[in-house]
Amino acid sequence: MKDTIKTLAFTALAVFAVSCGQTLPSVTTDDCSLVQRIEPPCWWVGMETPLQLLVQGEGISRWNIDLDGAEGVKITSVDKADSPNYLFVNIAVGKNARPGTCRLLFSKDTVCFALPYEFLERREGSAQRQGFNTSDVIYLLMPDRFANGNPSNDNTDDTAEKADYEAFFGRHGGDIQGIVDHLDYISDLGVTAIWPNPLLEDNESESSYHGYACSDYYRVDPRIGTNEEYRLMVSEAHKRGLKVISDVVTNHCGAAHWWMKDLPFRDWVHVWPEYTHSNCSFSAQNSPYCSELDRANMVGGWFDTSMPDMNLDNPYVLQYFKQWAVWLIEWADLDGFRVDTYPYNEKEPMSQWCAAVRREYPNFNIVGEVWTNKVPQMAYWQDDNPNADGFDSNLPSIMDFKLQSLLEKLNVDEESWEEGITAIYESIADDVYLKNPSNMLVFTGNHDIDRIADILGNDPRKVKMAFALICTVRGIPQIYTGDELLQRSRDRSQGHGGLRVEFDDSWQERPEAREVHDYCRTLLNWRKTSGAVQRGDTRHFLTRDNTYAYFRILPEETVFVFLNNNEKSVRIPWENYAEISSSLAPAGRNVITGQAFDPTAEIPAKSSVIIEFKQ
Repeated sequence: MKDTIKTLAFTALAVFAVSCGQTLPSVTTDDCSLVQRIEPPCWWVGMETPLQLLVQGEGISRWNIDLDGAEGVKITSVDKADSPNYLFVNIAVGKNARPGTCRLLFSKDTVCFALPYEFLERREGSAQRQGFNTSDVIYLLMPDRFANGNPSNDNTDDTAEKADYEAFFGRHGGDIQGIVDHLDYISDLGVTAIWPNPLLEDNESESSYHGYACSDYYRVDPRIGTNEEYRLMVSEAHKRGLKVISDVVTNHCGAAHWWMKDLPFRDWVHVWPEYTHSNCSFSAQNSPYCSELDRANMVGGWFDTSMPDMNLDNPYVLQYFKQWAVWLIEWADLDGFRVDTYPYNEKEPMSQWCAAVRREYPNFNIVGEVWTNKVPQMAYWQDDNPNADGFDSNLPSIMDFKLQSLLEKLNVDEESWEEGITAIYESIADDVYLKNPSNMLVFTGNHDIDRIADILGNDPRKVKMAFALICTVRGIPQIYTGDELLQRSRDRSQGHGGLRVEFDDSWQERPEAREVHDYCRTLLNWRKTSGAVQRGDTRHFLTRDNTYAYFRILPEETVFVFLNNNEKSVRIPWENYAEISSSLAPAGRNVITGQAFDPTAEIPAKSSVIIEFKQ
């Protein structure tokens, strides 16, 4: 797959005149090179999603376009943009369409040239692919800061920012090959899915390492790898039983995106008289009292000076992102999406975007970043929530930032009216406001917040308690690379640039890292086998003594979890749990140690116990 179609344009005429058995008028190279891009660069037969090609090139709107050589495929209309350098070509792909390569014929007066466009056959069962779910544990990594498997691509001629391995906000050389090199480690750890931060080209002149300022939605950043290497990575992950989740950004592009030099439509992005930052108030999206001024600023204000805000109310923009999402899933064979800055998007168009993806892939899962600790605000954005304004996001999954924010309570040594671990009890109790709490990401940390080892003072006991909680409560666990190794930020005063550190390949030389790793490895591999943790009901118990006890329950299996957050050992008040414990099998097993459970034993300070009962 070519990253652009420009090179194809130079040879398209000769190739297709021969292959299709037709003679086309002679044409100069300059004529062929008029077309700089066609997006999406290919498509598939048998898709539900309508196809609208974006054709970009100098003065291309003055050309006529036709299609030849594809059975069951035809152009239904061609739309011009505000800029004369774009055409939007609407193509109907009939039910009888066959895979093959057709020709897009461009003509003006007596001049004609052709470009190839390929319709592919879908993978068997592609539409029914299974997304991530509660049986999974997700491993989040930042490609540039994970591992450098191919130093030869650290710098490229066609990208602006060069590698600076010591710079907090510079590029460090991590890449796709570095991910592939560690897939065996990731699989052995017991996780079942990987979520890399964006892999697509980010050509900002500085701080481009994070990937969230995309400059080409159809090209992997060459400092990270190639398009084909991306597909190979997904294939290699699948061979190891690992799903792959793509981090996608619809709210904003990068200031270096190629279309910022010549927008197709004047309202392709939100344009202000002067730079206007979003007010970042999620309530502007659902408050019955919100002014239009505040609402427009929330969804139309820019996220950053280097991140122009996309206008999804423009139907061409929305269609562009719908088919890009579907193209990415089909082309790379993906298993899920994480959508960045979800509530900053225009909510009705994004609801249509989610619906379009799920129409194409009914079992696909999408998680939105809804960064708030307010449970009603979180709940508003989940699919099928009974919102007072009737809004339905069609977004299946959200992220539980509230629970993550309370992991700091594991530092509290003595309960003081919800200042200890009781706050976590109360957070789980707020599930009553959520439509589907099981389909939420619960996480120890991510690339935007302090590392769990930083939060918990580099204490292995507390970090293991955090993992015990996150991996056994309702939801889909997600861990940030290195959290299982007690990795800390490079320099917390440097913010994001300091916490996004490379994977520590020397972790086995650190006894505390081995301790936490081995604990996580045992826990995560056991979790794969536990239906109760993956699908069971929850019953929890309030004590206000800085402990937390809960059961995950299925008819054939029950899991008991007890967290002692005190700086002293405590006895499990087993008699208090009679409503559950009285019906359990007589013998339970500690899933970490493998030993038989003794309900009279004391639980050491700052530790947890996870007990499995088989009926």
